[in-house]
Amino acid sequence: MRDTPPTLLAIVELGGYPNLTMLYRSLGFEVEVVASQRKAQASLKRRVPDVIVAEYNFQSDFRDRTSNLETLMARLQRHPEVKVICFYQSEYRHKLDAMTARFPIFEAIAFPVEPARVEAALRRAVS
Repeated sequence: MRDTPPTLLAIVELGGYPNLTMLYRSLGFEVEVVASQRKAQASLKRRVPDVIVAEYNFQSDFRDRTSNLETLMARLQRHPEVKVICFYQSEYRHKLDAMTARFPIFEAIAFPVEPARVEAALRRAVS
């Protein structure tokens, strides 16, 4: 049994889904919310969370990657215990699948994001 609450880093860049902070806290998580991948990287230097919840945003204008998550996932290769839950737009599932072939995602949830589905994924992540 844990002596400390599980930690969760929520990366909310574009949003478009309910504010889930209260859900995270109701499940016992100590929560940090950041608004960019740059701030997420800074947060990871201070503390590696148990779970990260982030959006997968496909961006064709990147020169060396296809989404906002690839840099984060590359950094997390040193921390395979971190569970990543990502929200994605269904039309970009094939791009997400290409990324998950290289980097493991614990759960991918399509928009519209349903809090009950997020809750179920979080419960599995910490069980």
